[in-house]
Amino acid sequence: MSDLTIVIGNKNYSSWSMRPWLALKKTGRKFREENILLRQADTKGQILSHSAAGKVPVLKHGGITVWESLAICEYLADAFPDAELWPADPAARAHARSASSEIHAGFQQLRENMPMDVTRDRSRESRADLVRPDIARLAQIWNEARQIFGRKTGGEFLYGAFTAADAMFAPVVTRFRTYGVALDDVCNRYMNAVLEWHGFKEWEAGALAETAVIEFDIFSRPR
Repeated sequence: MSDLTIVIGNKNYSSWSMRPWLALKKTGRKFREENILLRQADTKGQILSHSAAGKVPVLKHGGITVWESLAICEYLADAFPDAELWPADPAARAHARSASSEIHAGFQQLRENMPMDVTRDRSRESRADLVRPDIARLAQIWNEARQIFGRKTGGEFLYGAFTAADAMFAPVVTRFRTYGVALDDVCNRYMNAVLEWHGFKEWEAGALAETAVIEFDIFSRPR
């Protein structure tokens, strides 16, 4: 039995849960997964039994509890340095951490107008015109990371190999696919790398297996 447990919401909708789950997959460690259905009468109570913050995700490692996506990624990087969850190069690592913090704290218009919905094609509902500044900034981050750092190492992800930064941006990749957002070639190649990564494919398979459906509008989205 693994001493690692991650508590997450629905794989189809919980972008915050996806991020540390993918980082955990990168470590290669075995872990237990506890799924809590969102938008149920007992959802809040179930989550509160794991964390006083009352939100998913939550990581438990032995007697240690970590909550919030980016904090979990940072904890995993410290606990399992061999997983190389951050780039080894100091400049690349600084860029990756800055970009990860930016996506964690910002892009509110994108979150509100393009809620994550991994398994559906909602291109006809695209609200891309409402979030053009967010889309442009994300494309700028991805291009910068690829051109300055990623291409030097030969990998297809932002900084070459898959890192915590890619885990942080993975929900955005699914949003752009779901809503049919048109991007440049560099961004499209990066998105394909994420969508074809074995860890993401496993998450996607889990989302496809879910039967719960959450209907939401731009003012109401899952955590």
